[in-house]
Formats: sequence, C-alpha cells, structure tokens
Amino acid sequence: MTAHLKLRVHITEPWDFERQTGMEDLTGWTVDYVIDELEEWEVMLDASYRLHDVVHGRILVSPRYVGERLGKIFDTIVGTPVRIAHRLDGDWHYAMAGTLSLRHDEKPKESN
Repeated sequence: MTAHLKLRVHITEPWDFERQTGMEDLTGWTVDYVIDELEEWEVMLDASYRLHDVVHGRILVSPRYVGERLGKIFDTIVGTPVRIAHRLDGDWHYAMAGTLSLRHDEKPKESN
C-alpha cells in the first residue's frame, strides 16, 4: 500500500479566500505523487471548505508555470506555486492559485 503524502496548500487567489471560507490553509493528502509522470495531483482534504454555497472535499493541483513539476516540493523549503481546481458539475474547474508544500505535523514536546 502506498503511503499518504501529507500536504498543505496556502491559497493566494482569490485574495479573500480566508474571509469567504474561514480557512487560511487547506491540508490533505495524496497518493498521486508515486506516479512521476502525473502533471496533476488529486488532494483529499482533511476538512472540506464551502465556497459559493458548494462544499468541496477534494482539490486538483497542477504546476502554475510551464515546465514545472509537482515533485519539486521535495526539494523546496517554502513550497511551489500551483493552480488549484475544484469539482463543479462533474468537471474540474481551475479557480484558485496558491502554494503547495509538504505538511510536517508537529510532534508533541516532551515535558521534563
């Protein structure tokens, strides 16, 4: 079984995404990273968001710039720019932009 790759997506466009949804970042996971040739990854969200009266539980991310690869996130510190799509009427619609990065869950600090 393929391990889930934990991701964080910071939405930069639309600029008022946080005001509309109450969420600053989206977190989720994918297994699409295993197939190196894929140009888009489907991300299953940890928590869904509501935008324009539609609830979204997954998104599709792809590189924002021509020639970039999503696998670049393994070599970056901050993240990589992406286009973000959500499902609407059975199709993917690119409606957002943001930064994709690996999610490092913080381990609880041990008390002495």
